Amino acid sequence: MRGRTTVITGSASGMGAEIARELDRRGARLALVDRNADGLAALLHDLSGTGHTTHVVDLADDDAVFALAAEIAASHPHVQSLITCAGSSMLGDIDQLTMAEMRWLMDVNLWGTVNITKALLPAMRREPAAHITHLVSIYGLAAPAGRIPYAMSKFAVRGFTESLRHELERSNVTVGAIYPAGVKTGIILHGRYAATIDPAIAQRAAAAQAAMYHTEPADAAHRIVEATVRRRPRTMIGRESRLVDVLSRVAPTRYWSAMRRPLRDAIDTTTPMA
Repeated sequence: MRGRTTVITGSASGMGAEIARELDRRGARLALVDRNADGLAALLHDLSGTGHTTHVVDLADDDAVFALAAEIAASHPHVQSLITCAGSSMLGDIDQLTMAEMRWLMDVNLWGTVNITKALLPAMRREPAAHITHLVSIYGLAAPAGRIPYAMSKFAVRGFTESLRHELERSNVTVGAIYPAGVKTGIILHGRYAATIDPAIAQRAAAAQAAMYHTEPADAAHRIVEATVRRRPRTMIGRESRLVDVLSRVAPTRYWSAMRRPLRDAIDTTTPMA
């Protein structure tokens, strides 16, 4: 990757920022994409390499994303890899969520992944070898209660990733999916929740989910970069991810009976605060 460019979405914080730091240490050039201008500026200040650029864009805006591809090409003639980390979460059950809230999450998690991939694919096809890495989720393997829009979006990203891999199988571009379990970032604590939920109840559920996260972001970033360098099609991060992968295969209609109890507090957005 030394001297070649990796585009990272969602790079102002969380996993995207950790992946940027890992790639910076390896000598890669980076095109850092996020809608948080201040976060991008702070990250760029922390990086030691040269040739990095920052790009402020809302990935839900298709026209802006395709304009972004031309902007990146102007500074980075060799885009070798794309790692999509941009995403958010949404707490609430079907009775609490509105259609607008669910559509918003699909725009961010799914369409923001699809449009940046489509926009950058022509440039990546010009490289001798290139790789696309999509961060999916453990909830792209098994769908829990209380996370309908998030699971919908991640199952859709998984389907997009696998279909794209098959379309490009005879080309120079390979495609891989990452399935992290609990990485200790702030995505769940800073994510959204249905407007009908008491904020204190939402924070209680988010904290219960965050307490289940065990993997350090730097460790996950190392695994994700290695998967990209080695062009792996499928990577599990965290013991829970591997267990859920097996469970969903062995018991595809009954896996929830094993997941329900550990997730009980994390999916409870209805019980009043004591």
